Amino acid sequence: MHNSERRSILCPNCRKLISSDEPVCPYCGVTRPGSWGKKTLSNLIHLSPDNIISTITYTNVVLFVISIILNPISVGLSTNPLTLLAPSDNSLLLLGATGTIPIERFHRWWSLVSASYLHGGILHIFFNMMALRQLGPLVLREYGFSRMIVLYTLSGVIGFWVSYLAGVPFTIGASASICGLIGSILYYGKSRGGIYGEAMFKQVTGWVVGLFLFGVMVPGINNWGHGGGILGGVVLGFLLGYQEKRRESLFHKSLANLCILLTIVVLAWAILSAVYYRFT
Repeated sequence: MHNSERRSILCPNCRKLISSDEPVCPYCGVTRPGSWGKKTLSNLIHLSPDNIISTITYTNVVLFVISIILNPISVGLSTNPLTLLAPSDNSLLLLGATGTIPIERFHRWWSLVSASYLHGGILHIFFNMMALRQLGPLVLREYGFSRMIVLYTLSGVIGFWVSYLAGVPFTIGASASICGLIGSILYYGKSRGGIYGEAMFKQVTGWVVGLFLFGVMVPGINNWGHGGGILGGVVLGFLLGYQEKRRESLFHKSLANLCILLTIVVLAWAILSAVYYRFT
């Protein structure tokens, strides 16, 4: 009836208040901002830069606790700190460990996503989450919220895919995704250049050297997953771009929401199926 009755919405791209029947957002220029598809994809899951790193951390901790509860009798309680509170391989397999065994024997392709949220001991999860808390804010600042989610999710998939192609039979851990963050910062530093870019590149190169030495000295480390994650981060960093090259678009935000949805569905399926097989 009157213009005062026109319904207002938040633009799914720039999140500014606009009329729902605007053909083009007057602030960012995205077309048909009030369409059902764009609103649904943009608002599917509401996370923010302030809580995304904590959310990933808590999710890893919850999965670690569940992996112990599924088979508490077999939890590693040795004096070796590397195997302290180590969940059983059966628990990890049920919850979505990946590798040639889960994929080829049980056709668990979805484990390429779930394996990033499983860990083989208390030190394993501790060091991975500490690395996430150091690297995550750098990626958030230079790439933005949505691209960090895409980088973290898809780098983990790429890293585990590379390790699968290399014949790694059984593997878990957030390190493939974290290596993707490292790769994205490597690309950013070299691409940006200048004093700041070179400083970022040198800082993260130290992480790469440390990972290499750790992988050589400690048995059982999935170096293929680490290398694949770094490569995935470099490629995705190039394809997605960073804030100084181009701001985050609706495409980045929609892709991030799809990654979040995929992760939620896969982890929910992993937990429910693991509980079903373990206790029925």
